[in-house]
Amino acid sequence: ADEVIVVDDASTDGTRQAAEKLGAKVVSNNQGKGYIGAIKTGFKQARGEIVITLDADGEHAPQDIPRLIQPILDDKADLVLGKREKIARISERFVAWLTNFKVKVADPNTGFRAIRRDVALKLKLEAKCTCGVLVLEADNYGARIDEVPITARQIPKKRKIAWEHFCQLFYILRWLAA
Repeated sequence: ADEVIVVDDASTDGTRQAAEKLGAKVVSNNQGKGYIGAIKTGFKQARGEIVITLDADGEHAPQDIPRLIQPILDDKADLVLGKREKIARISERFVAWLTNFKVKVADPNTGFRAIRRDVALKLKLEAKCTCGVLVLEADNYGARIDEVPITARQIPKKRKIAWEHFCQLFYILRWLAA
């Protein structure tokens, strides 16, 4: 990677200090903007042609980055999703099922993706989370979308996420109708 950007979304857990100590560029949202706000901040701050998003929960293996960016380097894709072998949450499987009415991908909910920066900067991402919406919006802008299998650790996720996916359905339906 040419640069590593950590978006510190007003955390109080020492994220900023730990990331700086490891040499990352840390960008802070003074007020918590949530996941979508952090993603948008990262897209704006990135300078490379390809931007990788990697959630901080430890689910994804950075060793998969070369495989993730290869379809973009080969000019076969503008957005590449890291496809997990198993999507555990029923709410994520339902979001995937809905998204597939328009874009045929197995894991539109993944937090591990590579995207051309010019495409990333077009995304408005007006939703509760990126699940389904990022893929549908990128498709709406004509992005070529691909998936590659990745290694993912099973990690405990907050129950609150499933309820957020319920709200997310309204955003997904809006993009399906577009």
